[in-house]
This record gives sequence, C-alpha cells and structure tokens, in this order.
Amino acid sequence: MATKQPGVEPDQTPESLDECRRCALWKDATQAVPGAGPRHAPMMIVGEQPGDQEDLQGEPFVGPAGAMLDRALVEAGVARQEVYVTNAVKHFKWEPRGKRRMHKTPAQREIDACRYWLEQETGDVGPKVIVALGATALKSVLRNSKATLQATMGHAVEHEGHAIVATYHPSFALRAPDPETRERVYKAIVDALREAHRLVSRHHKAR
Repeated sequence: MATKQPGVEPDQTPESLDECRRCALWKDATQAVPGAGPRHAPMMIVGEQPGDQEDLQGEPFVGPAGAMLDRALVEAGVARQEVYVTNAVKHFKWEPRGKRRMHKTPAQREIDACRYWLEQETGDVGPKVIVALGATALKSVLRNSKATLQATMGHAVEHEGHAIVATYHPSFALRAPDPETRERVYKAIVDALREAHRLVSRHHKAR
C-alpha cells in the first residue's frame, strides 16, 4: 500500500488556494496563483502552471510567456481584459539550476489534484470557449491523461458544453532553438486565438 506523503491530502476540499494541500507543490512555492479576469468571460485561457515571475507576483501570465501571450492576443484581435486566464496547476513546480529556479513539468497526480480548482473556475466563469495552452492544460481541461496536442490542434473539440481549442504554450516558442520554429509556434498560437474569438463571436450571434 502506498505511503501517504506528509503534508499532502488529495481528498481535501479547501475553501481557498492558500489552504490547499491536495498535492505537495505548495511546499516549495512562494504562493498559490489564482486565475484572473472577468467573472463571466466568454473565453478562458488555461496554461500549465505559474512560472517564476507569476510565483513571485501572485498573478498569472505576467512573465515572458505572458508577454508573448499578450502580443498574440493583440494580433488575434482579442482584448486581454475580456479573457479569463488561469493555469491547470496553481503552484510553481521548479528545480534549482545554479541561482535560478527552472520550470519542471507537473506530474499527472498534481494535475489531477489541482483539477479541483480548475473545475471551480470553469463553473464560476462559464466560458463558451476554452483555449488550452500546451499538453498539461489540455489533459486537465479534457480530464484525459492521454490527450495530445497533435491529435487536437487545428480543430475545436466539444467537451461538457465548451468548445476546446488547443495550441502550444508560449513558453514552447520562447524555448525554440531557431527563429523559424519560434515563428511557426507563435503563428499557431495566434491562429488558435483567432479561432477561439471566431467561436465566441458565433455564439453571440446565435443568441
């Protein structure tokens, strides 16, 4: 039988993120990072997890990836203030590399533990379209640990009353080894945001 990890309560139902002990990531994070945006935004953007700057500032998408997302939103004709932005995992998972804290991909058990919060946000906001940035976000949104970007990108997927649009996370473009790959990934992000915007507009017209 698996030994329970100290300080971890996967069945906990906390009322606030600061109280959350559903996985162990809270131990090494500065703080939990909640989502931000209008209560009833028609579009929700879900990333993987807070990065170094998000962990320090307590707000989502305020680091380099956030700056690229902002640029892509402008190019796609989407107003950031009309979008709810959040992450599949609310605490920064990292490993030391010299004096820097380097991103480490969340494990499936951490994604599963934090879905408690994403489902609350989705219920409160009620978006018509959810943009999943990266594989971790897609797995969480679809509640499917085997979901892949390759199988989902390029077309919207209906899931529990929401249209799901999947694309790369901006950090993937930032880590690209050459300008051509970076531009290709960035263009895919812009295209996905345009598609999400089109789906939102179509929903409004159908009302």
